[in-house]
Amino acid sequence: MTFRPEHELHKRRFGRNMGLGLTLVAFVVLVFALTVVKVQRGEPLQGFDHTYEPALLPKEETQP
Repeated sequence: MTFRPEHELHKRRFGRNMGLGLTLVAFVVLVFALTVVKVQRGEPLQGFDHTYEPALLPKEETQP
């Protein structure tokens, strides 16, 4: 059984697919890195869930 030589169209398509794959991998790495940095900073992660959060209000200054 012999294989036919690869067509030029398949070679171009492989190059495009490789470029798109590398772009997607770079995007995933960027999102992962940003997530790791945000978690390592140790700041409280609070989301907006339409409820009253006293911790999000600025502290009131007391007059001496």
